[in-house]
Amino acid sequence: MTDSTYSGHLEKMKVRPGVPVDYALVLDNKEHVINDLLGQQITLKWEGDIHCRACERPTKKSFGQGYCYPCFTRLPECDSCIVSPEKCHFHLGTCRDPEWGERVCFNDHIVYLANSSGVKVGITRMKNMPSRWLDQGAAQALPVARVATRRLAGLVEDILRRDVADKTNWRTMLKADAPAIDLHTEAERLRTLFADELQQLQDEFGQDAITWLTNENTRDFNYPVLEYPTKVASHNFDKTAEVAGRLMGIKGQYLILDTGVINLRKFTSYKISVTVNRES
Repeated sequence: MTDSTYSGHLEKMKVRPGVPVDYALVLDNKEHVINDLLGQQITLKWEGDIHCRACERPTKKSFGQGYCYPCFTRLPECDSCIVSPEKCHFHLGTCRDPEWGERVCFNDHIVYLANSSGVKVGITRMKNMPSRWLDQGAAQALPVARVATRRLAGLVEDILRRDVADKTNWRTMLKADAPAIDLHTEAERLRTLFADELQQLQDEFGQDAITWLTNENTRDFNYPVLEYPTKVASHNFDKTAEVAGRLMGIKGQYLILDTGVINLRKFTSYKISVTVNRES
């Protein structure tokens, strides 16, 4: 058997569609393919260092998945409206960076339904399909509407989430493959249920501001998992700097070890070392 070690500041895993989904660890901008590590013993160790993903200054604590506190309170990509786009305040003249807002928020967005732990509604920029769904561990995804701005996408989502979830139950997602759901039927049901509210949005923003996508195909995804845990326990670098176990699967942004799971995206900008004990 031979060991190999690599280290660097962690970014969210790179995901690519495939059968199964293809994953790579990203450390200091370098990709390390990890699908072939399934079944191997690995050790991940936080080396005690965090550098802000924006300004690269050292920080004792990470905010918003990898930022120092000054950047977290100043940058537009860290504003509360990124998590809650219906709260966009660009039209009020209070955007943290109007040029950034015009570039990122004033282009077509997709409202979608996904199935990771049951039906959920979400939004994404068109260029982020399908990585957005893969990051969530979705077994299925269906684009249901194309809208003109991020804020409008958030307003549509805000209506639909009165009846379906807008967040993934990560514990459920990590316990098993999600049973198949007819997302086309769900989309039509939601459009009928909220027909009046959705029409009001189109009346306010213009009939062309929302285009319902009735001819899209459901996307199906399969993840590299040898065995799902019967009970989900999570690792946390802030509590235990060294995490070790046999890699049993990869789903969403989680590594599934036989000792527990760890959400690598949560620890963006942490400097970690990864040691792989390859068994011959």
